[in-house]
Amino acid sequence: MPDTPAAIERRITALRGEIHEHDYRYYVLAEPTIPDEEYDALMHELQDLERRYPQFQAPDSPTQRVGGQPTRTFPTVTHTPPMLSLSNSYSEEEIRDFDRRVRSLLGTEAPSYVAELKFDGIAVAVRYRNGLFATGATRGDGTRGDDISNNLKTIRSLPLRLRKPPSGTEILEVRGEVFMRRKDFNQMNARRIAAGEKPFINPRNATAGTLKLQDPAEVARRTMRFFAYFLLAPGLSIPTHWESLQTLRSLGLPVNDLTMRCGTIDEAVAFWRQWEEKRDTLPYDIDGVVVKVDSFRHQQTLGTIARSPRWAIAFKFTSRKSETTLKDIVLQVGRTGAITPVAELEPVFLGGTTVSRATLHNVDYIQELDLRVGDTVVVEKGGDVIPKVSASIPDRRPRGTQPFSMPSHCPVCGSRIYRGEEEANYYCENSECPAQVRGRIEHFAHRGAMDIEGLGEAVVEQLVTLGLVRNAADLYTLHQHRSALVNLERWGERSAQNLLDAIAKSSTRPFHRVLFALGIRHVGAGVARVLASQFPAIELLQTARQEDLELINTVGPRIAASVVHFFADQHNRRMLKRLAQAGVSMAAATPVRGALRGKSFVLTGTLPTYTREEAKRLIEQHGGTVAPGVSKSVDYVVVGEDAGTKLAKARKLGIQTLSENEFLSMIR
Repeated sequence: MPDTPAAIERRITALRGEIHEHDYRYYVLAEPTIPDEEYDALMHELQDLERRYPQFQAPDSPTQRVGGQPTRTFPTVTHTPPMLSLSNSYSEEEIRDFDRRVRSLLGTEAPSYVAELKFDGIAVAVRYRNGLFATGATRGDGTRGDDISNNLKTIRSLPLRLRKPPSGTEILEVRGEVFMRRKDFNQMNARRIAAGEKPFINPRNATAGTLKLQDPAEVARRTMRFFAYFLLAPGLSIPTHWESLQTLRSLGLPVNDLTMRCGTIDEAVAFWRQWEEKRDTLPYDIDGVVVKVDSFRHQQTLGTIARSPRWAIAFKFTSRKSETTLKDIVLQVGRTGAITPVAELEPVFLGGTTVSRATLHNVDYIQELDLRVGDTVVVEKGGDVIPKVSASIPDRRPRGTQPFSMPSHCPVCGSRIYRGEEEANYYCENSECPAQVRGRIEHFAHRGAMDIEGLGEAVVEQLVTLGLVRNAADLYTLHQHRSALVNLERWGERSAQNLLDAIAKSSTRPFHRVLFALGIRHVGAGVARVLASQFPAIELLQTARQEDLELINTVGPRIAASVVHFFADQHNRRMLKRLAQAGVSMAAATPVRGALRGKSFVLTGTLPTYTREEAKRLIEQHGGTVAPGVSKSVDYVVVGEDAGTKLAKARKLGIQTLSENEFLSMIR
C-alpha cells in the first residue's frame, strides 16, 4: 500500500487509467482482457483509496458514475443546432424517390451514402469539455431537452474521459442512442416480477422510463448501452459522415460496427434487405435502417425542411404480423370523455414482446374491418412498436358471432354517450365520470402542466376511489383530509406531507401551464401558451367569443369551439373559481404588451444580434406568435444571414420580410 501522498496519488491515477481501459475494452470493443473478479478488485481498491483520501477525487473517476442525490426536476438544455427528426419511408420506391430528390438538388455531383442500423432506443446529446464528460440531455422536442447528466454517467459504454481529445477544440458534442439489449431487459423484468412490480412492455419503453428516473443509483441498477452516430466539433475539419464515425471511434466512443458506406442507393437498399431478414440475430432491437448522404458539403447544400434534414431518411422495416383470437372488445374512457374500443386478444408473441391488447381506434374502424368477438384476426406492429389489429379472417369465423355495436351508455358511470358532429369518437356526457376524473387529475398533475410530484396514477386512483378528489380544485383542499391521507395504503405522515407540499408549490405555476393543465380538448402546451399571451387573464378568456379566438393564427375553428364550450360549462366555472381562491395563477405574471398582438412570424437565417430562441421569446413577450414554417397565414418573415428556403417561399407567397432592425422598430 503506498504510504506517501505522492505515491497514493500516483496509485489512484494508475487505477483510474487501468479501469478506464478495461471499460473501453469490455463495453466498446467487446474484448475483455481480465475476469470480472480482477476488475472488481481494482474498483474496490480505487473506491477505498478515494474514500480515505478525498483530496484526490476527480469527476472523471470510474467511481463517480453513480453520483449525485435524487433530484426533483431536470433542468432544461437548449440544443444548438437542434436535434432533427428523420422522415420515414416504408418501401423501396420511397427510398429511391429520396435518392432522386437528392440527385436533383445536387445537380451534376453524384452522392454517396452511409447506411446505419436504426436502433429502437432514446436519442441523447452528450457534451465533453476539454475531453471530460460535462453534460448529457434528452432530445426533448428537438430544440429543448432535459439535463439527465447523472443518469447518462451510469452508462459504462459512455466514457467519462475521451481517449484522444483533439487539440484546439474545447467543446465536443456527441449524439447517439441509449438502448437496452434484450438479455439485460429480460433480466431486469425478471427482477421486477420477482419483487411484485409491473414488468416493462419492451426495451425501448424500459429505456425511456429509466432515463426519466430522478435517482441515479436506481438508473445504475438497470443496464443500458450507448451507440454514437453524430459528432459536432467546431474547429475540426472532417469532410464526411463516414470519417466522423471513425473520429468518434478514435475518441473511445462506441460506434456500431454494422455500418456500411454505399456508393449507390442500390447498395443501401441491399443493406436494408439484409438486416430486415437478420434483425432477430442482433442482441438489441432495430426498426429500420438510416440512410445519410455522406459528404458534409452535400448535406449543407441539401439543407433541411421543417424539422427534418433533406440529406437523411429512415428506411423502416415492414410491420411484423401474426394471427390470434379476438377474445373481447372493451371500452376505455379517457380524461376528455372520449370512449376508445380496445381489443382483448389471446396473447401472441410478436416482434420480441407478448401482445394481449391493441387499440381499435373507434367504432368506424371496427365496422370497416367487420371485427367480431371470436374472430381470428391479424395483429401487426406499426413501426415495430405499437400493436394494432389490421384485419379479420372471415373464413375462420365461428358461427353465431354478432357485429359490434356501440352501447348507449358509458361503461364506467352509466351516463349517456354521444357522438359530436363530424367526430370519430363517442364521448361520455358526465364530466364527473370517475374515469374522466382520474384522467383529468393525472393530466393536471403531469410534469408539463402543474408538475405535482408524487401524484401519480396509483395515488390518483386511491384519491378518486375514496371520493377525496372529484376535480382539480379538490386537490387544494386535501389538507382538510390529512388523516385520510395518512391512512392510505403504504402511506404515513411523511408521504402525506410531501404530497401536500407539492400541491401547495404547484399553485405558483405560470398561467399558461394552468391553462394546459385544465385539459381543454385540443389545447396542448403550445396553444395554451398562445392563449395566455393573447388573453392574459382567465376572465378575458372566459368571455372570449369563438370569432375572437379564431382571429389568432394558431387557433382554428375546432380549438376555438372547444375553448368556448369548456368555459360555458358551469361545473368548469365553479372549479376555476375554487382554483383562484386556492391561489392558483389565473393571470399572466406581467401583462403582455400588445405591439405584435395577433401577428404571426417566421424566423429564418442568423440574426446579427439575437439568437433564434431570444427572438422567439421577444415576439411572444409582445403578443405575437412564432410559426414553424411559412404559409399563407404568416404575417412576417424575419430574415437573417444565410436564409434558406423559407425566404424563397415567403417571396413566392408575397409575405412581407423584415430585417432584424425593421422587426425591432415594430416593437419600439
